[in-house]
Amino acid sequence: MAMDQNTPPESDFAEMVESILDSVWSLEVLLLLHNQAQREWTTADLVTELRSSELVVSQSIRSLVEAGLAVADNDGSIRYSPVSADLAAFVDRLEYEYRARPTSVRRLIVGRSNSKLQSFSDAFVLRKPPK
Repeated sequence: MAMDQNTPPESDFAEMVESILDSVWSLEVLLLLHNQAQREWTTADLVTELRSSELVVSQSIRSLVEAGLAVADNDGSIRYSPVSADLAAFVDRLEYEYRARPTSVRRLIVGRSNSKLQSFSDAFVLRKPPK
């Protein structure tokens, strides 16, 4: 893939993946919306297409809308609609990277989740009082 002005550098790309995608399901929803950008989807259609649950798809849609990558219309339909050229370039690169190195992309997403879980669990670690 040739890098253009809108393609984020490697470190920026990783940061964007970590900050935008809260789960691998969000990635799957995003790429489906991206690949069929002219189509408007219902939550039920996405659940059926991805063989997922309504809860997972709804959470993914919410995070993608908040990130400026999709819009949910008043009638409940969802479609791919990045709010900027930078986000559109990010999704193009994301799709390329996911096809070329799916495990690496998944690790970026899961690694973020694991660090949040570790921070949460660290809050409950019992420490000996200082002497």
